[in-house]
Amino acid sequence: MEFRQLKYFVVVAEELHFTRAAERLGMAQPPLSQQIRKLEHEIGTLLFRRLTRGIELTDAGRVLYGDARRIVDQAEQAKTRAQSAARGQAAHIRVGFASSVVFHPVIAEIVGAYRDARPDVRLSPSESDVAALIDDLLAERIDLAIIRQTSQGSERVKIEPLFDEDMLVVLPPQHELAGRASISLHSLAQETLILFPRAIAPVLYDEVISACQRAGFSPQLGQESTQVASAVSMVAAGFGVSLVPHSIRQVAAAGVTYHAIEGPQPKAQIVIAYRSTAFSKLVRDFVDVARRLSKNRIDATAQDRPTGPYTCVGS
Repeated sequence: MEFRQLKYFVVVAEELHFTRAAERLGMAQPPLSQQIRKLEHEIGTLLFRRLTRGIELTDAGRVLYGDARRIVDQAEQAKTRAQSAARGQAAHIRVGFASSVVFHPVIAEIVGAYRDARPDVRLSPSESDVAALIDDLLAERIDLAIIRQTSQGSERVKIEPLFDEDMLVVLPPQHELAGRASISLHSLAQETLILFPRAIAPVLYDEVISACQRAGFSPQLGQESTQVASAVSMVAAGFGVSLVPHSIRQVAAAGVTYHAIEGPQPKAQIVIAYRSTAFSKLVRDFVDVARRLSKNRIDATAQDRPTGPYTCVGS
């Protein structure tokens, strides 16, 4: 049974007249009648009763029409979706975000610029940790992700750097160093350091540990926070001090202060990840917007440094 035979059958069933059906299909009537006879022969039963002034469906023909109509409709829809996707006009893109990157203003600009450029595309965001987002990419539950740098390499996932983000020291209320504009990492050698679990963002975690070791000490690790951003709340509660990406200073926690780091600084790199085997035009357009805005904002972000301690007073 060929698809074209089903398509011919549907038109004949709707017209109930071979000549009109042939005109609608843009073909001659004898080849159309021949294809219908071949279909009847393959199925093993008549699909139409030939009448004096036309034709009518048999019981078997009525059953086949319902199924054939659905098959033809689905094929046309599949063709339309494929053509739309080729033109970058598919209706949906799924974007994952690491929990800590959503605080960076460039990320909001990227999403806003893409939605302005492609108002026809429905963008579905989701938020999780780096490891879970890479798994979602591989399982095709999302189309791309903006995350912290990861060591989870895969031939199927391409990781492209967007920009580096400086890190800040977060101190609790009334800390003796809270009045300083900048702090050396070595001055934290005797402090309890609050970090997120390594599984959340392994490269960022290792960068913080390595920066402390380069400063001449191994940090005294305290209780872990559930996410990068939640470390700020734990600092406010008096569990210790922390190092967080610069954009996390937007987190409102009562009385904590944010301080630049003196000397060589650890970096929190933000990257975009997508499947190398399914790089659709929708994904390409999003990546292009991310590249452009990241490049435009690198200098501005680099200048966005605290000139004094930032104090965040909770509401």
